[in-house]
Amino acid sequence: MRYAGIAWTDAGYRVEVVDGAGEQVAEPGEWGAARVGELIAWLRALSAEHALSVVLDSTNGLLDGPMTAAGLEVYRADPWLLPPRPGFGSVSARRLAQQARSAPGLLARVTSEGGSLTGRAEEYFEGVRRGEPILAGLTAAGRSFEHGHRGTPEVALTFDDGPDPLHTRQVLDILDRYGARATFFCVGHHVTALPDEVRRIAAAGHELGNHSWSHPYLPDLTPQQLREQLDRTGEAVARVTGQAPTRFRPPYGALTPEVLAALEEYPTTLTMWDVDARDWARPGPDQIAATVLEAVHPGSVVLMHEGAGDRAQTVQALPRIIEGLLERGLELVTVGELQSPEA
Repeated sequence: MRYAGIAWTDAGYRVEVVDGAGEQVAEPGEWGAARVGELIAWLRALSAEHALSVVLDSTNGLLDGPMTAAGLEVYRADPWLLPPRPGFGSVSARRLAQQARSAPGLLARVTSEGGSLTGRAEEYFEGVRRGEPILAGLTAAGRSFEHGHRGTPEVALTFDDGPDPLHTRQVLDILDRYGARATFFCVGHHVTALPDEVRRIAAAGHELGNHSWSHPYLPDLTPQQLREQLDRTGEAVARVTGQAPTRFRPPYGALTPEVLAALEEYPTTLTMWDVDARDWARPGPDQIAATVLEAVHPGSVVLMHEGAGDRAQTVQALPRIIEGLLERGLELVTVGELQSPEA
């Protein structure tokens, strides 16, 4: 068995591969965020030669989706198994690989159905439940937003985890065809790798939001690490477009009281959703479209994805979703253009 530990840094990903004895079996590699496809192809070639486990940590939520879709065995090493992380970045790739080698039974096998939080769903829902009173207070104060006014015939389509070198362009082309505007919640890791795609989003009149740097499970971060994720992503978007995002969408919607306490002091508006397309599970274009059209109401904010994985099904479903909404007389606007629910 071989173990590939993948660490993230401000520049991309570092990969180290060791065998069952802990010996290095391939030269450590550096991969930019725009080269994830090449990284996956390289790992698949290694797995064709020897059984291979790929190991990430819970602050890296951008790779498990495309890697599991590619047939790789992906595992997550949780914080209690690892040494403290640096201020920005994950623990080292070597440490992740060695953790898998020394105690593979302690790792969580990531599945396409469970996603990045496979095995931690109960913890996640309990944390969200505990945070609900605080979130309600932020919503009442105008600091959090789930949907717009139910009496106004408009809907906001939103896309997370991009930009992506292929699917972002396809989504933008479809939106342009229908004269629709949308909001894109981008991860800093991809913004720095694909600035031209970010410029294209902005130039087309769409809204840009902050979706963290590495798509971490926020409860596993310190308050300073959380702020660093938001700061660096906002700065990356501002360098490309001249304007930092004013909205933040938390990865997985993981808002515990501790996370919310850190965000209360941060100058941003939390932007949630009331319709989840569940396109990350890749149930097929027909199911994605049906899920959205069955759940949507005037004022809805629809959660979809155009990055960090194979989003071909989302792209295929999008025309049907847009046409279904337009047939109901609903205008497609950005989140910032939605009328307030209290209006």
